[in-house]
Amino acid sequence: MTLLELENRQSLIVNTLRARRHKSVRPRRLRTTAALRAMVRETELNARDFIYPLFVRHGTGRSEIRSMPGVYQLSVAESVQEAESAARSGVNAVILFGIPKEKDPIGLENFSEDGIVQQAIRAIKKEIPEMVVVTDVCLCEYTDHGHCGILNTSEHYHTGLPEGYVLNDPTLDVLAKVAISHAECGADIVAPSGMMDGMVSAIRDGLDFAGYENLPILSYAVKYASSFYGPFRDAAEGAPKFGDRKSHQMDPANVREALREAALDVEEGADMLMVKPALAYLDVIRVVKDAFPEMPMAAYNVSGEYSMIKAAAANGWVDEEKVTLETLTAIKRAGADLIITYHAVDAAKWLK
Repeated sequence: MTLLELENRQSLIVNTLRARRHKSVRPRRLRTTAALRAMVRETELNARDFIYPLFVRHGTGRSEIRSMPGVYQLSVAESVQEAESAARSGVNAVILFGIPKEKDPIGLENFSEDGIVQQAIRAIKKEIPEMVVVTDVCLCEYTDHGHCGILNTSEHYHTGLPEGYVLNDPTLDVLAKVAISHAECGADIVAPSGMMDGMVSAIRDGLDFAGYENLPILSYAVKYASSFYGPFRDAAEGAPKFGDRKSHQMDPANVREALREAALDVEEGADMLMVKPALAYLDVIRVVKDAFPEMPMAAYNVSGEYSMIKAAAANGWVDEEKVTLETLTAIKRAGADLIITYHAVDAAKWLK
């Protein structure tokens, strides 16, 4: 082959490659303007996706939680005002956590007619009847030991179990009482969070027997023994006085177990499922959603996840609005239909 023939061949190859390149698929064509990007956006975040947590306590006024900037312990009157603010921003649901006046081994105020959450339910539903009120159903905030159930003590002793172990079945009876008490005050959804075996079944039976067969259960079906809960325990004043909650909350290393837990709760009558925490468990949200596509899926964007963004933003390391919306979008993209988040009101305003 002569030099001229070689040059002609190379020129032909280059021109052919250029022609092919010009005709190739170019995903960037749909990213050229904000309008085009919005048209092909696959995941849309909306204020209707959010459930806003409220911490309610006895007394008056509000006090900011040191480890959760922008989040407060609220009196009943202040909880109504905060729920009204949420409603104005477009957030349609709140979830209530109570801080009792007194604590005891069982948590009697948890199912008292005049308990703090019961007062808040009635007050919010009176002033904002269209607001969806979800209630956390657990024992940890109400017990003097800070654990999620009745403990193995001399009063409730089970042989073969260590002293201080959380007893499963005696706890179920209390959870049913709590759920019924919340239903009687007007709660729209009850959300058991203690990870007790059979908790959904016990609550469903209790609600049905009491005449609340139409009240939905949002189960904390997949709740991990996570290190991201620290600020919440400040907010709810519910840190365990000894030990930890690894006897009932899941090992962060497990995902097959998550499917088993979710399947059991669906079988027991759960109407919605939850994965908690959210951001470090996006893979779990996706796996559970794929396994149960017919079930509404909630994810809890927990206190530690919230406080890390607030701290980084306060130091000027990240843009709070952009990082928050990106985080919430990731949770929804992973499969969550609903997101419990302390960012709810701010995020709703930013989305507007």
